[in-house]
Amino acid sequence: MTYLTDSPPLPPLSALFPDVRSDATSLPRSTDPFTVTTATGFLPCRTPLLRLPAQFDALSAILDDMPIVKADGSPGLLATFKLGPLIDSGALLDLTSYIEDLKTENGNVDLDAITAIFRDYSFLASAYLLEPCWESRSKAPDAGMGLGRAVLPACIASPLVNAADILDIPPFMSYAASYALYNYSLVNPNLGASVYENLRLIRAFEQGLNAVSSEAGFILTHIHMVQETGPLISGALDLLSTIEDSSKDFSAAIEAFRTMLSAMQRIEAHMELMWSHSAPKDYTTYRTFIFGITSQSMFPNGVIYQGTRYGDSKPLYFRGESGANDSIIPLLDHLLEIPMLKNPLTEILVDFRSYRPKPHRDFLAWVMSKSAEVGVKDYCTHPLSAHGSEENALLLSTLYLKLLDHVRSFRWRHWLFAREYIIKWTSHPTATGGSPIVTWLPNQLLAVMDLMREVFVDSGLAKAVEQDVKQEFKVVKEIMDNVVIQQDKLDKEVRKYCCERGVQ
Repeated sequence: MTYLTDSPPLPPLSALFPDVRSDATSLPRSTDPFTVTTATGFLPCRTPLLRLPAQFDALSAILDDMPIVKADGSPGLLATFKLGPLIDSGALLDLTSYIEDLKTENGNVDLDAITAIFRDYSFLASAYLLEPCWESRSKAPDAGMGLGRAVLPACIASPLVNAADILDIPPFMSYAASYALYNYSLVNPNLGASVYENLRLIRAFEQGLNAVSSEAGFILTHIHMVQETGPLISGALDLLSTIEDSSKDFSAAIEAFRTMLSAMQRIEAHMELMWSHSAPKDYTTYRTFIFGITSQSMFPNGVIYQGTRYGDSKPLYFRGESGANDSIIPLLDHLLEIPMLKNPLTEILVDFRSYRPKPHRDFLAWVMSKSAEVGVKDYCTHPLSAHGSEENALLLSTLYLKLLDHVRSFRWRHWLFAREYIIKWTSHPTATGGSPIVTWLPNQLLAVMDLMREVFVDSGLAKAVEQDVKQEFKVVKEIMDNVVIQQDKLDKEVRKYCCERGVQ
């Protein structure tokens, strides 16, 4: 929602997000583990629950035995395509009733346990539905994905839907609540998640329980990036507060930008390590299990969720796990008021929002509305000396442009990952989340490049670059020269891949 200048102001931050500046370790387990704080950022505010309550031991045992390569190095159920037959034999009972046991003495729900249950059942659901595709790829790698299972039995579907309803997210594997951000443990709890070598996976499909495998590297790199988001959120809040309160000194806005720029430098440095943590040639193997139902050839008629409120005859369609569901770049999209083209590709971007944890959704929606209310873009790119001097105005515009450039470079690197990990290894036309593999990322990348061009001219930076040789303006020129080069390169690459794949 975009707030107009004459709209009533939003409630204060403290009223909507009372815990945002709290000590995350002090929050009870009845609070959503994805409660956003300036200490833990978008990572769970408490370390994910490693094991489910004892009532779910039967589920845990199957999941321990499920990966293609188990923790002890021996082959698991997926290695010989035995997971589906085991579930169909009745080996797992419907444990939905045990979720009621997770209410605390005062009637609140243990949301750490509920999130762990969602994680584990979503892993099992994806493995069950996509196991036939894994078998097809294993036996005939060039024959495509084949078909997945069209019915999810009640013993999986019912508790999965129940947990999803409590968390207010779709009942399918998601980036945050299952595959990545709620799927890590710490070797040494005292070191935390800031040390990459201290991270381990809880659940995996292929060889991810081996900490140096490509599957582990793929997921753990995302976790290592997200653990840097506390300062990013703190800087965003400080900027919004500074703009809203006219009595605050201009220098507070400068400091907020520097905090966010420093955080993004660390995040992107971790992101760059994906190349060494996870080999591109390995990705398509475990990727088999993180596809969704929506827009996928493997599920032409959707999937029936037996024994749930959806009924036993209605086909369901959910998007698959996708790093695009991370909250880092959406935060900056909303804060910096980056406009997106109105087209079907952007509609997918909006659709992805519902797959984020509810606290993330609520916080990002507030940032979007608050940024529009206080006018972040206008405040930061005013071409006149609205901040005490023309020099101050140009400094603020430069910092705003630099943060836009981090959005560009993040999305550019995401495009490189898509190109090197996916496009060069498979002809499957859609990403795991159901978006077109060739055109979707460029849609968002071109949007930020277009805004950078606009800001460069309208803020007065283009004129300053022409007239001044200060080092800061040389940096701005380098940024904009790179935008021109990358946009040309992106256009050529997209046309090339579209032509090769017959995409319009």
